[in-house]
Amino acid sequence: MDFGVVLQTNPPAARTVQLAQLAEAHGFSHVWTFDSHLLWQEPYVIHSAILNATKRVTVGPFVTNPATRDWTVTASVFATLNELYGNRTVCGIGRGDSAVRVTNGKPVSMAELRESIHVIRELANSRPVEYKGATLQFPWSRGSELEVWVAAYGPLALKLTGEVGDGFILQLADVDIAAWMIKTVRDAAAAAGRDPDAISFCVAAPMYIGDDTQHMRDQCRWFGGMVGNHVADIVAKYGEHGAVPDALTDYIAGRQGYDYNTHGKADNDHVDFVPDEIVDRFCILGTAEEHIAKLEQLRALGVTQFAGYLQHDNKEETMRVYGETVIPALSSHVTAKA
Repeated sequence: MDFGVVLQTNPPAARTVQLAQLAEAHGFSHVWTFDSHLLWQEPYVIHSAILNATKRVTVGPFVTNPATRDWTVTASVFATLNELYGNRTVCGIGRGDSAVRVTNGKPVSMAELRESIHVIRELANSRPVEYKGATLQFPWSRGSELEVWVAAYGPLALKLTGEVGDGFILQLADVDIAAWMIKTVRDAAAAAGRDPDAISFCVAAPMYIGDDTQHMRDQCRWFGGMVGNHVADIVAKYGEHGAVPDALTDYIAGRQGYDYNTHGKADNDHVDFVPDEIVDRFCILGTAEEHIAKLEQLRALGVTQFAGYLQHDNKEETMRVYGETVIPALSSHVTAKA
């Protein structure tokens, strides 16, 4: 299992770069950042600085969307970063949440998401692609390699992920829900003639190492509110039962709107509707042993990467314990002498 960190690009940007360097030092393989250009600083500028300041980590947005940037511009960013730093990027993409809603936009359609994935991937892999009636290719790009991982919750998005995604991003760590969604993606891949085992499966959730249960919950309750935005869209489209497990949808019954000004922040004041049970199920909290036990369950489901959100007050200590205890416990072991 690989391990990543998910960072907000809050000023100063140097702090984001510092956390990325620390993540690499502790053995994390991926550094992801939010992509919401009004709420936080521009991620791709910071990605370049992270790549320049590190040697091994793979860097990408968690997640970008096809609505706020021209697809060819997004592809150009990745191809350029790959030329500079040697194919160390990955593109997480979804239909759009805060980046589009803050500007009074709306998530793109499934058809637009599917087409954007194709255009971005082909161009960023130094290949030609048909786009708006023309065949386009970067004449300066040689040997660029980019995977596109799709963030999804709803049935249609999960189906699309299985059909075209190089990876699946599930933003919650509930074992039962993860099992259902991973199976849905795998089934869609098989039905499309793809090898389900070729898809990367990334579960992302707040990770907090500590022993004060209530404090950890309060620091990570924002995550249930963020997930609730997507769940509310699913309920509005499909109704309250049947499309996805009730374990995902029931908790939003008390949801009363959402303020994107506190999106993804520990002091989010619109998440009182999120009960402790949901925080415990959606996040990974507690001792190193408790983290390892839940991650073992997720790995058994086929999860190939856990990406931990660090939007709380214990970033450095959590990364230290992961580097010294959690990551080694979930890594393959080789003996010096048989």
